[in-house]
Amino acid sequence: MTLQERLNNDDRFAKSIGAQLTTVREGYACAELTVEERHLNGAGVCQGGVMYTLADLAFAAVANSHGILSLGISNTITFIKSAQLGERIKAECVEQVNHHRLPYCDIKISNEQGEILAMMTGLGYRMKQEIPFDSLM
Repeated sequence: MTLQERLNNDDRFAKSIGAQLTTVREGYACAELTVEERHLNGAGVCQGGVMYTLADLAFAAVANSHGILSLGISNTITFIKSAQLGERIKAECVEQVNHHRLPYCDIKISNEQGEILAMMTGLGYRMKQEIPFDSLM
């Protein structure tokens, strides 16, 4: 099983909202979803937790792409623009520091027009445990 398949199947919450990893490479991942009615908040725009979960899924792929079980320990997100019903949004995660214990990433959430909707930073903690997968994709 690939890391992409493993996270798309095993991250039950991300799966339940329709988030899917579309690209996974060492140090880079992209996760996408289409904003549906169920994602809207009381103001009629995409709930921030949806964008956070999408970014967190991409972060999980990058942090774990080296084969060591890694969990997020500190993530900060800044919302810049709302996502609208029907928009396809994506979170692109880029590893900035591949530290043996504390990987650090930047994640950009954008819409189909390339407009930045949010920016997130992710700090992970690498456990002393391998995460088995056959390949990244």
